[in-house]
Amino acid sequence: MMIFPFILAAVSLLLSAFYKSYEFNTAALLERTASHPRVLLLTAHPDDECFFFAPTILALRRSSSSPEIFSLCLSSGNADGIGQRRKGELVRIEKDNRWVIEHPQLQDNITQQWDAEIIAEVLRPFVIEHHITSVLTFDIKGISSHPNHLSLPLGASYLIESLSSSSHTPVPRLFSLVTVPVLPKYTGLPSAILARIGVISQAFVVFEPTVDSLPVFISGIPDYLTTARAILAHDSQMVWFRYLYMTFSRYMWVNEWVEFKTQKA
Repeated sequence: MMIFPFILAAVSLLLSAFYKSYEFNTAALLERTASHPRVLLLTAHPDDECFFFAPTILALRRSSSSPEIFSLCLSSGNADGIGQRRKGELVRIEKDNRWVIEHPQLQDNITQQWDAEIIAEVLRPFVIEHHITSVLTFDIKGISSHPNHLSLPLGASYLIESLSSSSHTPVPRLFSLVTVPVLPKYTGLPSAILARIGVISQAFVVFEPTVDSLPVFISGIPDYLTTARAILAHDSQMVWFRYLYMTFSRYMWVNEWVEFKTQKA
């Protein structure tokens, strides 16, 4: 029984250490020359923003840089015929700053990769009109290997290469969310704890993050609960394995980003 107070103290210390969120090198995601950063989150389906990107969205919303956040979703997720319902389930980004696209060649399909040129064509007016300085999206593995996901960085890259050839159009930077191996991907909180320890250790070694340092966002317990509530709001998607995802997915807790370099970069 004498050991119980020590166990209780250790648990309390652990909970307090991981109660708050933690960010490393947030500035790397934001255009350094922009007085007012404008970030566009590019997703494939309405629930992507909370299933995969929530740690980043929540961190940017409270960032001292006060970036304006936009969301462009390239389909209504209508594979099961419930696209209109899923449109209403977008959360956490202001209504006037988020859009859901309906394009005949950009339909939710687990077997079809989208055309990069079409993605670039759809993306272009939003980037130009809203003076976007950074585009955030999936990497070429798409986290879950969904072909719609892995199409997005290719389409965004195609647009950036096109804009780079036009001297009068500002070119945003493109960042992709890192896909981790299967084991850390589905070990949830333990993986998040290891990520936090790693980032804090790095912060002690690298007192001032370099431009090439990996931007990392790690949710604390309140942010995790906010994300869980957002996922539950996607009631059309709440089948049994979604509850497993909420329990075990690393992306409920951790987002790591890398700049996506185009061929002309």
